[in-house]
Amino acid sequence: MKIFRQRKSLVLIASCACLFAATLAASRRLADRKALVSTGHQEANRGENDSPRRQSQEPSQKAVSPEVVGPIDRRVIAGGGGTSSGGSIRVDGTIAEVSASKTMSGGSLTVTGGFWNTLATTATPTPTPTPTPNPSPTPTPTPIPTATPTPPPNVVQFSSSNYSVVEDCTTLTITVNRIGNTSGAASVDYFTADVTASERRDYITAIGRLSFAAGETSKNFVVLINDDSFVEGNETFNVNLRNPSGVSLGAPQIATVTIIDNATEPATNTIDDPRNYVCQHYHDFLNRQPDLSGWDFWTNEITSCGANQACIELKRINVSAAYFLSIEFQQTGYLVERLYKAAYGDANGTSMFGGTHQLAVPIIRFNEFLPDTQQIGLGVVVGQTGWETVLENNKQAFTSEFVQRSRFTTALPTTLTPAQFVDNLNQNAGNVLSPNERTTAINLFAGAASTSNLTARGQALRQVAEDADLANAEF
Repeated sequence: MKIFRQRKSLVLIASCACLFAATLAASRRLADRKALVSTGHQEANRGENDSPRRQSQEPSQKAVSPEVVGPIDRRVIAGGGGTSSGGSIRVDGTIAEVSASKTMSGGSLTVTGGFWNTLATTATPTPTPTPTPNPSPTPTPTPIPTATPTPPPNVVQFSSSNYSVVEDCTTLTITVNRIGNTSGAASVDYFTADVTASERRDYITAIGRLSFAAGETSKNFVVLINDDSFVEGNETFNVNLRNPSGVSLGAPQIATVTIIDNATEPATNTIDDPRNYVCQHYHDFLNRQPDLSGWDFWTNEITSCGANQACIELKRINVSAAYFLSIEFQQTGYLVERLYKAAYGDANGTSMFGGTHQLAVPIIRFNEFLPDTQQIGLGVVVGQTGWETVLENNKQAFTSEFVQRSRFTTALPTTLTPAQFVDNLNQNAGNVLSPNERTTAINLFAGAASTSNLTARGQALRQVAEDADLANAEF
């Protein structure tokens, strides 16, 4: 038996914009046997006035029982209004298991439904809902960094840019302020410099160091002012700060001092006035303003002569010598000279007396002598309560600083043994130590192989410089 498959297609053409529902029924008859119909590929085309197309069948024909395939519902929306055109429905089917000796015939396509021509409205598309935006997260504010507080300036400066003083044998106090962080120690050097005034006759050079302890905010130093016999108008000099340690220089770091000239000058030389004469000795030898009792005492030494000029001349000499021989000068200015001699020996000078020749002279120079004398004598007033303690403290502080100066460590390095160190000092001083005094100085180092002990170096230097034989020899 020959079995074949036949494909049938149904296409239903409907007007555009028409809405229809159709039920499609197809009856097929087989000649000998019942055909098995399954959905497959059937196709039909219909226009508005089309008749059902005859389906081709095999020559042998038998009727088959009507079978309903469907219903089929289809909506077609196309084209515009007016005639029916465009749009299609296609139904596919397959007639299977048909005997080769049988044919198909007839058959019909029945549309049991109807066509409804309805004006189609364009459906408003449902708008795609705008997605609800996720709420933007509240931005975490960028933390504002805590500003690092600007530390206050740590400076030293003069309390004023200008100072003034009336010409006389007097003093002028200069104030240096420390501003800002004062938690640590600090120091600064000061010095004076001529402008129109001269340090030889108008004022005494002031040079030294101010040391601030932690918490100290102010320090003073004194400039000694001299009286002269010249009518010269106002004169000026400067005070300066330099070499700060533990602090910076602020402003002003230079100040101007004006010496206001006397309204009138005496007819005689001011140095001939006993009181001014004594005052000048305090300035020159002791680097300080006279204490009242001492000023009165030495002035009276001269004025006690009355009008006796010979007596006055003698008293003036004695008074001047008294300042050189005074404990205060011997233990300050004169000690400084001896410390330099023990450390560095003598210098060579040229003498014109009795013909030109070389001779030994003190190695210290005025620009060294003056600041060191002012440092070691600071605050010392012999006769006042506690002056010995003040002097001893000054000596210890000065010699400790002195042995650390580069000039000293170069001349006497710490690699020297104690014996070498002491012998060098003794030789510079003119071999003034006795054997016992030499041993005592060496023993200050407590058997050490070197002389790196700063305290012992300072003590050994003082022992040589304060030796009575050296003091007498230099006198």
